[in-house]
Amino acid sequence: MTNSYPGFHNDRHGITQLGRIVLDGWLFGFIPETEDCAGWEVGRMQALMDRVEKEWDKYGGLPSRLPDELRRRHSELYDRAMAEARGKGWDPELGEDE
Repeated sequence: MTNSYPGFHNDRHGITQLGRIVLDGWLFGFIPETEDCAGWEVGRMQALMDRVEKEWDKYGGLPSRLPDELRRRHSELYDRAMAEARGKGWDPELGEDE
């Protein structure tokens, strides 16, 4: 078992808990879109998660409360990620372990 993240593009389908942290890291500009966090150790991913959660707290954790530009960007990032995930076999109706 490895203690590092495989990266958004090598994640099972990208729509995992850590994959969403990467997407939100891109959304809020904490990491560039060229950085998919491949090889990041657990502690580094946790630090990114903490930053992302703190930023989401400003908006009540709801995309609908984001400013217009961030809301548009959120839709673009997540629409693209979901399309890629479906191509990898992701089914939004199935649970994380299915």
